[in-house]
Amino acid sequence: MLDPEKIDSNSLFDLYTALQLPVDLFDLTEGFTIFNLHDIGFKLPYQSKSYRPNFFSFLFVKDGIGCYTIDDKTFTVQPYSIYFTNPSNYRTFSWQEINNILLITFDETFLKKYIGENVYIDFPFLLTELVRPKVVSATIFQEIETINRLISSEYTKQISPDSRNSSKYAIIGHLLAILLLKIKSHIWQDYNPIYEGNRSSQIVVAFKRLLEQHYRDLSSGKVECAFRVQDYASAQNLHPNYLSSVIKSKTGKNITTWISEKSLIEARSLLRNSSLSVKEITYKLGFTETAHFSNFFKKHEGISPMQYRKSYQHEV
Repeated sequence: MLDPEKIDSNSLFDLYTALQLPVDLFDLTEGFTIFNLHDIGFKLPYQSKSYRPNFFSFLFVKDGIGCYTIDDKTFTVQPYSIYFTNPSNYRTFSWQEINNILLITFDETFLKKYIGENVYIDFPFLLTELVRPKVVSATIFQEIETINRLISSEYTKQISPDSRNSSKYAIIGHLLAILLLKIKSHIWQDYNPIYEGNRSSQIVVAFKRLLEQHYRDLSSGKVECAFRVQDYASAQNLHPNYLSSVIKSKTGKNITTWISEKSLIEARSLLRNSSLSVKEITYKLGFTETAHFSNFFKKHEGISPMQYRKSYQHEV
């Protein structure tokens, strides 16, 4: 049963299901959605329960009034504002008016698959803990709105059951990259998340950046074995228990969960794109035994590493 006051949502689909909102437009095969909230059917005024997402989101508010609350910070959303959040703490939202508000969500797998492994280097604002809504001029909003229309048009295209979605979402991925570039150039051109927020927020951002960099180095072969909690703590001259406490309190997830999620993403990539044996991947990701890695992978994917590799090779 769901806690009536809090919702742990693994995706926007889970969140909308929990909030008893329409989910018929969702495509569960990819970690991307785009909807106009006017079409969702919120009964106004609307106040959500507290929830924790594990997806990135942009709100493009052309005509609407509401607010979001994260931790003890409440932000008013007003016309011609752009609001961004990433996977983080519990938050709530409320709406008084919804006339034209576009919501775009995407997960890390989608970013890495369709935009690239260096997405956080190209767009560092994606890593920040807290980004205030930005009100832009009507001209800038219109430029962004043009890109959003192309994304929405591609997203709502109907495809036959026997055809593949790859080209559709590849196009969406390219358009999303253009959108991120446009937003970066107009809003966060010189933005560096490491300098924003209090000490705890800076620790979290530094951890996220090191986590991302380390797995890039792991993938490219610059390092041979995955970091453990002690390594991430040492990089910031912190005690592992203190780092773990900060990560848990600020993000709602244990540091081991962050590392496990990254390991799973890297495992899927290595099984799809490399010729490394399962034993070699086991060592690379820091598991002591192949059986431990296989159990970890099967717990999250439902199939063994070898079955995953074979199924992917069969599809392509």
